[in-house]
Amino acid sequence: MLTKTYVRNGKNRLIGSVTTGFTGSYEAVVRDANNAVIGTTSERFGTTRDGRGNLVSINTADPGLLFGDDE
Repeated sequence: MLTKTYVRNGKNRLIGSVTTGFTGSYEAVVRDANNAVIGTTSERFGTTRDGRGNLVSINTADPGLLFGDDE
């Protein structure tokens, strides 16, 4: 079952969402506030990738790595 979680910053502003429950090469899709895909995560492979498929992390599947500090 797909589950969507909204992500807010410290000022309660919506900065994105994480949709989990996929099966295959990724388990979560991370989107920004404009609903554009900014990356994916894979628990199976322990990786986080940006929207172009480049590795952000090879040892953790953390959607939080895809949200910038300037949000």
